[in-house]
Amino acid sequence: MTRSMTGFARREAQGEWGELVWELRSVNHRYLDVSPRLPETLRALEPTIREKVAKYVGRGKVEVTGRLATTRSDRSIEVDTERLAALSAAVDTVRTNVIDCRAPDALRLLTFPGVQKDIEPDTETLQAAALESLDAALADLCDMRASEGARLAEMLTTRAEAIREHAAAVRQRVPEVRAEQAEKLRARLAEMDVEADPARVETELVMAAQRMDVAEELDRLDAHIEALKQALSRSEPVGRRLDFLMQEFNREANTLGSKSSDAEVTGHAVEMKVLIEQMREQVQNIE
Repeated sequence: MTRSMTGFARREAQGEWGELVWELRSVNHRYLDVSPRLPETLRALEPTIREKVAKYVGRGKVEVTGRLATTRSDRSIEVDTERLAALSAAVDTVRTNVIDCRAPDALRLLTFPGVQKDIEPDTETLQAAALESLDAALADLCDMRASEGARLAEMLTTRAEAIREHAAAVRQRVPEVRAEQAEKLRARLAEMDVEADPARVETELVMAAQRMDVAEELDRLDAHIEALKQALSRSEPVGRRLDFLMQEFNREANTLGSKSSDAEVTGHAVEMKVLIEQMREQVQNIE
């Protein structure tokens, strides 16, 4: 199955500890590069998160962002009485030494830093829920990458078949070009009214045919097309293999163009190179 390196996934999880949101983004990269961005409460999970991503993703730059909100509106507010007593004593001292200093109201005291106790969530429960939610997010990411990969595979296959059609057209055109070259040579000799050595004429025609012999290039193009289709059917990452194949495709198209002395054959070579470049750009996004 062909997979793209581009994808996005978002998952939410809720519990007594609060609400956690995972956002995963992946783009193309030569290797697997995992970049976790975690709240302090989940920082200890970073090695485990890297291992999990590696089980789902073979290649690409993956950003793993976790956002945790532990404050819940349905929870009671716990007051640090010692902190409140110290604050009250400090207020009394200020009011004793400052004339007309009003006492703060209860709500203002409640919002003073440290008066409300920070409720720490159950770390073990939170981490277990976070990893479970991350698995679901990674599965969503893989589904998106697979869907995009299927689209890319279809596009590559379509263009590969177009290359095959151009190659078939060149095969059909080559004998015609040879016959035309032979006819031109004989016509030129006739115009010059020169009696040429038949053996020498035959030798010249053979040499011209050898110079434009592109059978090997066409055969290799067909072989590359089959190799491309086989690669696209593999289950493991094939991006690097496809990138190498694109280089081979381009090499054969260049050689085909350089050997051509016929405008029609050259046109097919140019069209092949356009198709190959389109394929090469998309291959950069395949895992």
